[in-house]
Amino acid sequence: MTKLFVGNLPFSATEESVRALFSPHGTIDSLALINDRETGRPRGFGFIEMSDADASKAMQALNGKNFEGRDLKVNEAQARERNGGGGGGNRGGQNRY
Repeated sequence: MTKLFVGNLPFSATEESVRALFSPHGTIDSLALINDRETGRPRGFGFIEMSDADASKAMQALNGKNFEGRDLKVNEAQARERNGGGGGGNRGGQNRY
């Protein structure tokens, strides 16, 4: 299974429209469009899980493709670093006091 990052989505994109775009390239196991936590508005990217072969086909076919006026960025999702997040905190291991 491969998780794809789909970036530069138009803010008008819906799960249905993205599913319709990707489904000709294979079976979609999961699809999530990301919204801003505070405003609830779309952030212009999402993630799709497909089999390895289908994901490869979708990347080749859709990376750079114009979708509703925006050139999509489609590539394999990279694992996000878990570093406590949220900014601030102890930087560089140096104590402030």
